[in-house]
Amino acid sequence: MLGFGPDAWAYAVVAVTLVVASVTDVRQGRIYNWTTYPAVAVGLIGHSVLGGVGGHDGHMGLLASLAGLAVGFGFPLLAWMAGGIGGGDAKLMASVGALTGWQFALSSLVYGLLAAGLLALLVMLRHRVVKDTVGRVLRFLYLLVLRAQPSDPSTPSSPTIPFGLAFAIGTGVAMVLAAIWGPDNAGLLF
Repeated sequence: MLGFGPDAWAYAVVAVTLVVASVTDVRQGRIYNWTTYPAVAVGLIGHSVLGGVGGHDGHMGLLASLAGLAVGFGFPLLAWMAGGIGGGDAKLMASVGALTGWQFALSSLVYGLLAAGLLALLVMLRHRVVKDTVGRVLRFLYLLVLRAQPSDPSTPSSPTIPFGLAFAIGTGVAMVLAAIWGPDNAGLLF
């Protein structure tokens, strides 16, 4: 595959995983463990077999795969603990990291968060709740600055976005850049 180097197989697995996760997230509001856990295992085992512990001949290795897993899972885990995303979203990014390494995972997260922002704006416009949502968020931030106890700015009727789809879009952007410039110099953020 153009620009992906000897670990092109990992990007193919990422693509399949993202498509499946996006479909289930949009249709059912869930990303299933049967999608993410095998992808993590394939990443860790595949990179261990092909690159050994430290990597060689252009292959990542187990350590790079573990670093990707940590970055891909770590930041979304914090968001999940804060109630911002679902556990499946965090596990999806863990699989991206285990398959592609920490730098690609971090770039995918950043692009995914940008995509989530755009999706959120589209959803707010569609449901005509931009003014109400912005007001609640500004009140939340104001109370936070005053060190008061702000309440959650969302309401039970607040529309949601499929973060799995947003992370898939962000990873897709990173993959296009990696295909053009190579995974080590993909014009990625990190």
